[in-house]
Amino acid sequence: MEFTEAEPEGGPGTTRPGGRTARVRAAVLRAAGDVLAEQGFAHLDLADIARRAEVGKTTVYRRWGSVTGLVTDLLLDMAQQSVPRTETGSLLGDLTANTRLVRRTLADPRQGALFKAVIAAATYDPKAAEALHGFYAVRVDEWAPCVEQAAARGEVPGGTDAHEVIRAASAPLYYRLLTTALPLDEAAADRAATAAAAAARAGAYVREA
Repeated sequence: MEFTEAEPEGGPGTTRPGGRTARVRAAVLRAAGDVLAEQGFAHLDLADIARRAEVGKTTVYRRWGSVTGLVTDLLLDMAQQSVPRTETGSLLGDLTANTRLVRRTLADPRQGALFKAVIAAATYDPKAAEALHGFYAVRVDEWAPCVEQAAARGEVPGGTDAHEVIRAASAPLYYRLLTTALPLDEAAADRAATAAAAAARAGAYVREA
């Protein structure tokens, strides 16, 4: 995902402009992602990012303002560019599509390392945590209609919390990534989807009155 632009309206990194501004944003976000994946959040430095992206340092400071501002925009861009929701006609099919997508992302050497770095930063940096929460809010919102459609078909009880089901489907994969040395294979993704679907059908995620 590269020079000197006026800051867009709405604050640093909040628009999706075209032309030269888009190239600046793409190059800077790519450089930021590379550093996160290679060295972690603690080594992010706006001047170094500007050098890597071959962009003027003042441009980076003016547009993003801080390391956390840059990480926020990186995660926003990743959320917006993620593969859209898959609809297979069944809850299990939809959740399997979701968990396989999550698995591919986390198993990717660059993307997996990037997420590890941001998750680690979120444990001590409130703004990094806010950026991470925003990323997952976008992705969960994208997939929640799969559960709502399953409820409409009668696959899960009325009142099922769609967002909780989507979170539950991917949670085992993040646990595996962060706490074990076990491979993130497709079988793990399929088990996670099957477990979440079974729990949802059993009413585990029905909202309390």
